[in-house]
Amino acid sequence: MSGVDRALGGAMDIDGALGVALVDYDSGMALGTRVAAVAGLDLALAAAGYTDIVRATRRALDTLNLGAEEVEDILVALTGQYHLIRPLTRTGGSSLFLYLVLDRTRANLAMARHHLRRIEATLEL
Repeated sequence: MSGVDRALGGAMDIDGALGVALVDYDSGMALGTRVAAVAGLDLALAAAGYTDIVRATRRALDTLNLGAEEVEDILVALTGQYHLIRPLTRTGGSSLFLYLVLDRTRANLAMARHHLRRIEATLEL
Protein backbone atom coordinates (compact mmCIF):
# COMPACT_ATOMS: atom_id res chain seq x y z
CA MET A 1 0.00 0.00 0.00
CA SER A 2 1.45 3.38 -0.99
CA GLY A 3 1.76 6.40 1.27
CA VAL A 4 -0.98 8.14 -0.70
CA ASP A 5 -3.34 5.19 -0.21
CA ARG A 6 -2.63 5.17 3.54
CA ALA A 7 -3.21 8.92 3.77
CA LEU A 8 -6.50 8.75 1.88
CA GLY A 9 -7.65 5.77 3.95
CA GLY A 10 -6.73 7.58 7.15
CA ALA A 11 -8.71 10.64 6.06
CA MET A 12 -11.75 8.48 5.34
CA ASP A 13 -11.55 7.23 8.95
CA ILE A 14 -12.30 10.77 10.17
CA ASP A 15 -15.83 10.99 11.64
CA GLY A 16 -18.22 12.31 9.02
CA ALA A 17 -15.83 11.90 6.06
CA LEU A 18 -17.66 11.65 2.75
CA GLY A 19 -14.68 11.90 0.42
CA VAL A 20 -11.04 12.87 0.19
CA ALA A 21 -8.61 13.68 -2.60
CA LEU A 22 -4.93 14.46 -2.93
CA VAL A 23 -4.73 17.19 -5.54
CA ASP A 24 -1.95 18.87 -7.53
CA TYR A 25 -2.98 22.51 -7.78
CA ASP A 26 -0.57 23.21 -10.65
CA SER A 27 -2.54 20.87 -12.90
CA GLY A 28 -5.86 20.58 -11.05
CA MET A 29 -5.58 16.80 -11.22
CA ALA A 30 -6.53 14.50 -8.37
CA LEU A 31 -3.64 12.11 -7.70
CA GLY A 32 -5.87 9.87 -5.63
CA THR A 33 -9.43 9.86 -4.32
CA ARG A 34 -11.67 7.97 -1.93
CA VAL A 35 -15.43 8.41 -1.68
CA ALA A 36 -17.96 6.93 0.73
CA ALA A 37 -20.50 4.80 -1.12
CA VAL A 38 -23.39 7.03 -0.06
CA ALA A 39 -21.74 10.33 -0.93
CA GLY A 40 -22.09 10.36 -4.72
CA LEU A 41 -19.37 13.01 -5.04
CA ASP A 42 -17.39 13.74 -8.20
CA LEU A 43 -14.07 14.42 -6.48
CA ALA A 44 -12.14 14.84 -9.73
CA LEU A 45 -14.46 17.68 -10.74
CA ALA A 46 -14.41 19.19 -7.23
CA ALA A 47 -10.61 18.97 -7.13
CA ALA A 48 -10.33 20.98 -10.33
CA GLY A 49 -12.73 23.61 -8.99
CA TYR A 50 -11.04 23.94 -5.61
CA THR A 51 -7.69 24.29 -7.35
CA ASP A 52 -8.87 27.75 -8.42
CA ILE A 53 -9.63 28.63 -4.79
CA VAL A 54 -6.17 27.52 -3.64
CA ARG A 55 -4.49 29.54 -6.41
CA ALA A 56 -6.59 32.63 -5.66
CA THR A 57 -5.84 32.38 -1.94
CA ARG A 58 -2.11 32.14 -2.61
CA ARG A 59 -2.24 35.15 -4.97
CA ALA A 60 -4.14 37.17 -2.37
CA LEU A 61 -1.61 36.34 0.33
CA ASP A 62 1.28 37.24 -1.99
CA THR A 63 -0.40 40.60 -2.62
CA LEU A 64 -0.81 41.21 1.11
CA ASN A 65 2.92 40.53 1.64
CA LEU A 66 2.44 38.76 4.97
CA GLY A 67 5.99 37.47 5.17
CA ALA A 68 6.32 33.95 6.51
CA GLU A 69 2.58 33.34 6.93
CA GLU A 70 1.31 30.19 5.22
CA VAL A 71 -2.17 28.83 4.64
CA GLU A 72 -2.99 26.01 7.05
CA ASP A 73 -6.55 25.35 5.94
CA ILE A 74 -9.24 26.76 3.72
CA LEU A 75 -12.78 26.04 4.85
CA VAL A 76 -15.92 26.18 2.75
CA ALA A 77 -18.92 25.73 5.03
CA LEU A 78 -22.10 24.63 3.27
CA THR A 79 -25.45 24.02 4.90
CA GLY A 80 -24.90 20.25 4.99
CA GLN A 81 -21.17 19.82 4.43
CA TYR A 82 -17.74 21.16 5.27
CA HIS A 83 -15.17 21.24 2.50
CA LEU A 84 -11.71 21.42 4.06
CA ILE A 85 -8.60 22.13 1.99
CA ARG A 86 -5.14 21.64 3.49
CA PRO A 87 -2.20 22.74 1.33
CA LEU A 88 0.77 20.48 2.01
CA THR A 89 3.74 22.49 3.20
CA ARG A 90 5.86 19.86 4.91
CA THR A 91 7.56 18.87 1.66
CA GLY A 92 8.59 22.48 0.93
CA GLY A 93 7.37 24.11 -2.27
CA SER A 94 4.77 21.40 -2.72
CA SER A 95 1.91 22.06 -5.09
CA LEU A 96 -0.32 19.49 -3.40
CA PHE A 97 -3.32 19.80 -1.15
CA LEU A 98 -5.61 17.44 0.70
CA TYR A 99 -9.28 18.05 0.03
CA LEU A 100 -11.73 16.56 2.55
CA VAL A 101 -15.53 16.60 2.38
CA LEU A 102 -17.32 16.14 5.69
CA ASP A 103 -20.97 15.60 6.63
CA ARG A 104 -21.63 18.66 8.77
CA THR A 105 -24.05 16.85 11.09
CA ARG A 106 -21.54 14.10 11.99
CA ALA A 107 -18.17 15.83 11.79
CA ASN A 108 -16.15 17.60 14.44
CA LEU A 109 -14.30 20.27 12.49
CA ALA A 110 -11.54 20.76 15.07
CA MET A 111 -10.83 17.02 15.18
CA ALA A 112 -10.88 16.78 11.38
CA ARG A 113 -8.28 19.57 11.16
CA HIS A 114 -6.16 17.80 13.77
CA HIS A 115 -6.32 14.52 11.85
CA LEU A 116 -5.40 16.20 8.55
CA ARG A 117 -2.34 17.78 10.22
CA ARG A 118 -1.32 14.32 11.48
CA ILE A 119 -1.88 12.76 8.05
CA GLU A 120 0.23 15.46 6.40
CA ALA A 121 3.04 14.91 8.93
CA THR A 122 3.24 11.20 8.09
CA LEU A 123 2.49 11.35 4.35
CA GLU A 124 5.18 9.73 2.22
CA LEU A 125 4.95 10.50 -1.49
